[in-house]
Amino acid sequence: MSRSERMSSIDTSWLRMDKPTNLMMITGVIMLEGPVDYEAIERRLAEGMLGFARFRQKVQAFPTGMYWVEDRGFDIKRHIKRARLPGKGGKAALQRYVAELAASPLNASHPLWQFTIVEDYEGGAAVISRFHHAVADGMALIAVLLSLTDASPDGQPAIDLQHDDHDPEDSPFGLFAPVQHALKLGVKLSQRAVKEGMSVAAEPARALKYVRGGLGVAAELGWLAVMPSDSQTSLKGVPGGDKRVAWTDAISLPEVKAISQALGCSVNDMLLTAVAGALRSYLEDRGESATGVEVRAMVPVNLRKPGREFELGNYFGVIGLMLPVGIENPLTRLYELRRRMDDLKKSYEPPVTLGLFAALGYAPKLVQDALFDLLATRATAVMTNVPGPQYPLYLAGSRLKQIMFWVPQSGNIGMGVSILSFDGKVQFGLITDAEMVPDPQEIIDRFAPEFEKLVYFALMEDWERTEAEAHWPRPGGDDAADEVASPRKPAVKRKAPAKKANGAAAKTKSAGAKSVAAKPRTPRAPKQAAGGAEAPPSEA
Repeated sequence: MSRSERMSSIDTSWLRMDKPTNLMMITGVIMLEGPVDYEAIERRLAEGMLGFARFRQKVQAFPTGMYWVEDRGFDIKRHIKRARLPGKGGKAALQRYVAELAASPLNASHPLWQFTIVEDYEGGAAVISRFHHAVADGMALIAVLLSLTDASPDGQPAIDLQHDDHDPEDSPFGLFAPVQHALKLGVKLSQRAVKEGMSVAAEPARALKYVRGGLGVAAELGWLAVMPSDSQTSLKGVPGGDKRVAWTDAISLPEVKAISQALGCSVNDMLLTAVAGALRSYLEDRGESATGVEVRAMVPVNLRKPGREFELGNYFGVIGLMLPVGIENPLTRLYELRRRMDDLKKSYEPPVTLGLFAALGYAPKLVQDALFDLLATRATAVMTNVPGPQYPLYLAGSRLKQIMFWVPQSGNIGMGVSILSFDGKVQFGLITDAEMVPDPQEIIDRFAPEFEKLVYFALMEDWERTEAEAHWPRPGGDDAADEVASPRKPAVKRKAPAKKANGAAAKTKSAGAKSVAAKPRTPRAPKQAAGGAEAPPSEA
């Protein structure tokens, strides 16, 4: 890579999206078990990061655009720091410190990244990372961070990272062959919309024509323009800029997999259903009605070509997932969410939004802000779910205990949801704006009970079938549906568990869950509980 290179239009979009109330930073936390060699950690971080030219470059504006240029005053001490937490330095203190850093901008006069090593945290250490989104997306940064780790305390490499600097002229649209045409068409349509002064957004009739026209990519572009907002709850509002951070204790990934297999859904479906249930419980305890509530989460979708996982820059689109918070019954909520995810998997939203990001990088900032704000008002949260390596990792001889990270929230979005699996465990985390959710721990504490409700259903023998369920797609295709249509034995009607499920059932049954998973089956969903309104499917 040369000492200077033009920033891609997509990366420029993310650079210009910064707001004082929502900084475009990806913030992460790696927790290490003791003993800790701080000097060794500093050396390992420095060696790994300086292997990339990008991490020695700062941003500079020229009349022709934004450029990455060498920072001639580069000092590694600006980018790798140490800190100590006040008092006993426990989890709450670390959460407050992470939130403080998440609301503090990086120094734009130097490369846009920083590590802070928190000493003596719970007998070990915590490494807080901050990267501006213009440098890379979350998938690339996680790959880079994991490349700094080892598979054993004595330094056996876990990931063989190739420092192949990419050609800045490479097009991000030569990705997956099946959607290449869609990607190119998405960019073309998005550029046209920008050049015409947001005509699609400003002319509802034209946008609706796209939606009704039946052409996949054009319809998606039109849908983004006329997409209705999700429900107005206390989770939405105007951010103030102060952040709050919270995360759960890790739960067993094998247990999650066993339960999801028993319920005929994916691990992702299970976890997102628990998130939706936690949000529902939180709203109700605040005195808000959750009946019919829909919470849209913008979910990044990786569009990298296989083999380019470590390539810096942004190569992702987004989908807008409506979380069925308004459905009270956990199992009914699970299958509705599964159906929505299946619909979104067929949509053109990811390539179209990637094309939109690329086009807006060349548009006047006023136009860019208007279009991104338009999309941001339609959503409540940004959500990521990243599967990490399922084996132990070490950083400079210290074992990684937990990993968390959060992508930034654009516009007025005030909530970031993070789900990350690592070394046989799953972690759920939140970052929120204090004006909307002053104590995200109140939501975090509801995640495990919601998961336990699904465990309860999985351990039941049978469930009552509904008319609606007969039309739901099932794993295994038509044969699976036929098998369900001829039940093995009469259905046994059972009541849904109490709203606050007893955690004892889940805690006793890891072995029980495994026995259920040994005979996978497609479940029969219960009838919708009173007060849990079914929402219409989100269009895709």
